[in-house]
This record gives sequence, structure tokens and C-alpha cells, in this order.
Amino acid sequence: MEWKIGDVTIPNQVVVAPMAGVTNVAFRLICKEFGAGLVVCEMISDKGIHFRNKKTLGMLFVDPTEHPVSVQIFGGSKESLVEAAQFVAENTSADIIDINMGCPVPKVTKTDAGSRWLLDPDKVYEMVDAVTHSIDKPVTVKMRTGWDEDHIYAVENALAAQEGGAKALAMHGRTRKQLYSGHADWNILHEVAGKLTIPFMGNGDVRTPQDAKKMLDEVGCDAVMIGRAALGNPWILKQTVHYLETGELLEEPTPDQKIIVAKEHLHRLVLAKGEKMGPKEFRSQAAYYLKGIPRSARAKAALNSADTEEEMHEIFDGFLADYQARNSKQHSFASKTCDIIKKV
Repeated sequence: MEWKIGDVTIPNQVVVAPMAGVTNVAFRLICKEFGAGLVVCEMISDKGIHFRNKKTLGMLFVDPTEHPVSVQIFGGSKESLVEAAQFVAENTSADIIDINMGCPVPKVTKTDAGSRWLLDPDKVYEMVDAVTHSIDKPVTVKMRTGWDEDHIYAVENALAAQEGGAKALAMHGRTRKQLYSGHADWNILHEVAGKLTIPFMGNGDVRTPQDAKKMLDEVGCDAVMIGRAALGNPWILKQTVHYLETGELLEEPTPDQKIIVAKEHLHRLVLAKGEKMGPKEFRSQAAYYLKGIPRSARAKAALNSADTEEEMHEIFDGFLADYQARNSKQHSFASKTCDIIKKV
């Protein structure tokens, strides 16, 4: 089902959440190829943009094939955030600019950025209003339900963002204090959805296509935002889009399919980050592709210390060969057992 953020058309209801160190251009391209309606880049520091930090500016690259795409920025002051938004609007082909009001990490919140804003709806309005009046592109906001269980201003903050000119809002159903523990509170998300007139993306505890359908129905959101469930598993995006459209569940990927995509992810990181940094950044993602495959612990450990694309390919290939050999033996044993039973 198509929907819009401002004048930007989103082809379906599946959005990939911004994840630091994860949603770089390499991963975003894979997510788009697996059917994501919208991808959001990892958060970009306003200070990094201000000082023209080489690494920060490199993170702003948008590939022509990944539209629609949103670039997320974060910062602690109105002036620096406006400057960052203007730079992104003028120097990238991003379709949407997202403001981070949800990051719970102390090194971000101690600078008055991220989820620190959740304590003051007036500041939410002030910051969003300043950004929306400084650029022509649609501005969205991603936030959490509150700072902690004693300071939950989910509705107030959401309405402040809307009043400030945000064209859509995403909310994670946990507080800053929860980080990623416990459960996302969909009841609060439902309350927020009922108050907003702009598109609303629900986020938190969407791990299966069925979860996505349940969130759309129970929360009443316009789209679902999938984060950690897509790590090493972009298939969930294709599965979810298909399930929402047809009610049919697609099959899970096989180990060889997982390794093919893992290699492609690695290669794109090498192209984007270089032969040294690409494999290093892939280390944190490699284990996710092997998750759930029996006897993968040794391969995961080896990948975590590998330095080159070639080394990682050898580890993947060796693991897959061993896996297929074990499966072949098991299949052969099962066939012989069946033959014996038939003779009896």
C-alpha cells in the first residue's frame, strides 16, 4: 500500500530503521533490493557536518538506486541542527531529512541530543520548527515513548513535532532507560497514533511478518519500522511486504542463500569503505548471517578476526562446505534407515 511523507511517495508500509554502524549505503542497498519501501541512514552528527569531518561526509553518500531514502541527523543545539539540515538538503540527494530524538546512548544524550529532548515537549517543537522552516525537503522525527517510566510524554512530544511541521513521525515503544530491554509498549503507540494527523511509523518488537500485521492492526500506524530483526536477515523485509499484501508466508532462506547475500553485503562495504575498513565494519554484521545455522560458532569467531574480503570468503566457503557435507551424510543415513524399515 502506497503512502506519502510530504510529497515523497513510499511504495509500501515497510521501513528500515536507522541503526548506527549498520544502515550505511551497503546495507541500505540490500534492504531496497529486498523490498523495503523506505530506508533511513545511520544517524549523522551535526558537529561532524559543521567541521566537515571526512568520515561524516562520507556517510552522507546516497546511491541513485536507493530512493526513497531518508538521512537522519542529530544534535544538541538549534543552530547546529539547522546548519546540518541545510547542508544535507543542499549537498545530497536525500528525499527526506529525519531528526533523531530517540538515541538512548549516553555519549549522545549528554550533549543534549537524541532522547534527551523527550523531557521537554517545548524543545521538541522549537527544534522541529526551526529545521522545517530552514529547508524545503520533508522533515520527519524519530523518538521514543519517553525518558523513563516516570517521564513519558509520548503524546505531547509527538504533537509538538507535528505542530513544528514534521511530515511524519516514527516512535519506538521503549523509553530511553529501557534501551533495548523489556518490551515495546504498543498501547502507548496506539494512543499516539490516535492523536496524530501526519503519518505514523510504529517501531519496536517487530520480528516477524505476523508482528508487522499485528502492529498495523493494533497500533493503527501507517507503516512499520523494522530494525534489529533485519540484521543479517533482509529476507524479513521481502517476507513482510509479501505477507501484508497477500497473507502468505514466504520460506526462510537456506544457509547457502544467506552466505551469498553476506558476501554481497561485504563486497559493497569494501566498495564503499575501502579494502581495510570494509571488512572491519562487516565483522559486526557477519555473525548475524550465520545466526540459527548449527555449528557456526567457530566460523563466527574466525570472521570476527578476519582482515580481508578474501579471508572472509574463505571462512564462509569452508563453513558452507562443512555444513553441506554434514547434511549430505545425514540425508544418506536417513535414506538407508528408510530402506531398512521398508524391508522389515
